[in-house]
Amino acid sequence: MFGRVRAWSRRHPGVVDALWLAPFLLASLWNVWQVLAEPGPLPIVRSMGPWGFLGLSLLLIVPLFWWRRRPLTVFAVVSLVSFGQWLAGLAPLVFNTAVLIAMYGVASRRRLRWAVAAGLVVELGLALSLSNPPGDLNVKTWTAASAFVVAIWITGIYTNTRHRYLESLEERAERAERERDQQARLAAAAERARIARELHDVVAHNMSVIIVQADGAAYALDGSPETAREAMRAISRTGRQALAEMRRMVGVLRADGVSEEYAPQPSLSQLDDLVTQVRSSGLPVELRVIGSPRKLTEGAQLTVYRIVQEALTNALKHGGPGTHAAVELEYGTREVLLRVTDDGRGAAAPAGPDGHGLVGMRERAALFGGSVEAEPCGGGGFRVVARLPVGEAVESRAA
Repeated sequence: MFGRVRAWSRRHPGVVDALWLAPFLLASLWNVWQVLAEPGPLPIVRSMGPWGFLGLSLLLIVPLFWWRRRPLTVFAVVSLVSFGQWLAGLAPLVFNTAVLIAMYGVASRRRLRWAVAAGLVVELGLALSLSNPPGDLNVKTWTAASAFVVAIWITGIYTNTRHRYLESLEERAERAERERDQQARLAAAAERARIARELHDVVAHNMSVIIVQADGAAYALDGSPETAREAMRAISRTGRQALAEMRRMVGVLRADGVSEEYAPQPSLSQLDDLVTQVRSSGLPVELRVIGSPRKLTEGAQLTVYRIVQEALTNALKHGGPGTHAAVELEYGTREVLLRVTDDGRGAAAPAGPDGHGLVGMRERAALFGGSVEAEPCGGGGFRVVARLPVGEAVESRAA
């Protein structure tokens, strides 16, 4: 509730100023009416007349409505009016407290040098108003009044300092958010480049198969038509897979000027080796396969393998001592469901310096029309769930 009120006040500063100055203005006008209605008016009323007295009151009060937007101008106007009042030999009024409000505005909205200047002007005006006759200053009264002025001045300085501190925090938070988004974009770009290099191997392999099958079909066309026909079917099947891979590569840019050697990429047949390697590193892992294994494209197999690898690596790094992990690969009719869970520290684990592993998982799955969900488990541990469409779902996306 308080936060919403503060946000509303920031959006409508003019309304807020009017609301808190309106009671002061009404009370001052009521005081004017009471003074003018007395049978024996004050000496200042006799010397200025009722309309002059009312005009002086308005000159001291009305400028305060602009203290937030133009604090220096408001302070100058109110101070000059009060100084003119002193030069005319008129006694101080309750409306002269407007000088203190204007001084607070300068101290809370402008730099320190302006705040110091405003404070010195108020102290000078206080000394002049308390000198009666001129030159005869009541030090005790001036000291007590000065303490009140200094308290208001310090409050304005504190408000200014806090306001600038909050602005710096907001600016720092915005800068950190921009840097985080930039780092995420860079990580996504790097991951796309790496995926493009890996898919290059998959597509190159498919094209090699097509070439070999085409050569075989050419040799067997006359002597063994059935063999040639089977080779042509293999070419058609492999070509469709290669075409689907190429379509998924649209929009994925490779890094320019990077010379790297390509090695055969892992597949699901090496998932047992990966689990064995992680176990030897000190993380007990259980691998479970549900359903009848389906033939996946090499790109999809590589994606599943990399997600399992990244999830187990995170469990090994952040799970803590005594952590156990489980990998569950479920083959469905329209999708492959992958679950990697651990019983480690979960949300209590310290954040890594990069934090781009999850970005890479999602980028890989998105290339095949899939999705990845990663979150801490309720009772501790961490869970990664990946879904990749297969069969007709993949063909409909690739078409």
